[in-house]
Amino acid sequence: MRRAMAVLVKEEAGLLFGLLTLVCFLAFGRGWLTNLFGTILPTLLFCWLFLTMLWLSFGVVRHADCLAIRLGEPYGTLILTIAVISIEVVMITAVMLTGSQNPTLGRDMMFAVLMIVLNGLIGISLFCGGLRHLEQAHNLQGANTFLVVLIPLAVFSLFLPNFTISTEAGTYSTLQMIFGILASVALYGTFLAIQTMRHQGFFRISGDDLEEGHGHGMLTVRSVTYHVFLLLFTMLPIVLLSKRMAGIIDYTIAALDFPVALGGVLIAVLVLAPEGVAAIKAAVSDRLQRSVNICLGSALATIGLTVPAVLLISLYTGNRLILGLEPVESVLLVSTLAVSIMTFSSSKTNIIHGMVHLILFCAYLVMIFD
Repeated sequence: MRRAMAVLVKEEAGLLFGLLTLVCFLAFGRGWLTNLFGTILPTLLFCWLFLTMLWLSFGVVRHADCLAIRLGEPYGTLILTIAVISIEVVMITAVMLTGSQNPTLGRDMMFAVLMIVLNGLIGISLFCGGLRHLEQAHNLQGANTFLVVLIPLAVFSLFLPNFTISTEAGTYSTLQMIFGILASVALYGTFLAIQTMRHQGFFRISGDDLEEGHGHGMLTVRSVTYHVFLLLFTMLPIVLLSKRMAGIIDYTIAALDFPVALGGVLIAVLVLAPEGVAAIKAAVSDRLQRSVNICLGSALATIGLTVPAVLLISLYTGNRLILGLEPVESVLLVSTLAVSIMTFSSSKTNIIHGMVHLILFCAYLVMIFD
């Protein structure tokens, strides 16, 4: 009994530390956050919360991976994607409802996730996989299904608002917001039906099964109920700490005179780090299909779930919401979508595909600061 308890405590150390952090912020956080000054205290609090929430995120991914082993693909990757993007939606909601109003925050966060996933994670995955295995195969129908839904969602949410004339540039009217919500839900809901019911084979490849643990490593797999409960319970401290993180990010960016878009990047990095590790490890292990499912699934879920969330918040609060991208960002996203179409137009990838995506990601980082 003691041994089993020790193993359980070791496995859930991140959750225990997250709960301890939550207790500290519930008890003393109001005083800490209302008396922020200088840069040392905000930086220390940010590092504490960032590392805690990152540890918790890895815990969420671990339980999602265990469910993936239990349920098989594509359900496993889907659970991982939904769990991670749900954290993202919760965090962006907290940031939008906390501190000074930032009408571009939702847009910046979505754009950051798309750039990090479609260029950063895919670039590293394809580069590392190509470096080790020369060429890697994936299911062409699956990648095309992801992209055919992702592209119109990106157009509706990030491009079209710049060309509507009912309201100022970059924004939607109330009717257009309602259409955006319904369109996002309809497209993403239809995609989920395709992925989980009618065309599951699009998201698998020959030999990509559960043999050898399906690349999930030395995980202790328990019952579905156990992992579902722990997954949700691990997400709880992240949700409750999000508001505190939002206030610190808002203050730190203003105090250090950093670009406003950096807030979205920080949230995206925090949320996507565990999923990114899983995608890169899959590609290095020559399981590119899982890597593609994770990366393109994250990009699609980001828009499919985040757009309705930010539009509903804007409708509820009446706060101004700017969705349309700036010209430089538009060029980068159009280039990224075009390159993604070319990358996944063949059933095999190699090192050059990864390099192109990485260069686009570097261009994005440069443009944030200059």
